[in-house]
Amino acid sequence: MKPKLFLEKLDDRKIAEAIAKSESHTSGQIRVFISSKDDVVDPLERAKARFQALGMDGTRERNAVLIYFAPHTHKFAVVGDTAVHERCGEVFWTELIAVMREALKKEQFTEAVILAVETCGTLLAKHFPPTPGGGDELPNEVERD
Repeated sequence: MKPKLFLEKLDDRKIAEAIAKSESHTSGQIRVFISSKDDVVDPLERAKARFQALGMDGTRERNAVLIYFAPHTHKFAVVGDTAVHERCGEVFWTELIAVMREALKKEQFTEAVILAVETCGTLLAKHFPPTPGGGDELPNEVERD
């Protein structure tokens, strides 16, 4: 993953639209975060910290998912809240990472992120159907530091 190319080619608008569309079928919440840091050694730890900083652990059903990218260090991670882990299991995360990795290797950056969003949305919809008055608890825009 070429950091500059990744950052330039990423279509934030399309990603935000994919998040909104995916969330329309679930009470789950999805966010995407792009880090500009060049010292990310453990992306999962950074993703967990960012998850907390973004207030993603405060959703009503504890069913938020963060897709985290650190293009300067060629790393990424996906973090789900407690209810997501309880219902989805570890196999889902492993498979999701593998699918994302393939698209990233092909330099299909926006497509990789959208694929991750859509896959998370499908999984969340199975376990967390929409609730009356549930609505969007978190912003859909791509977050960056």
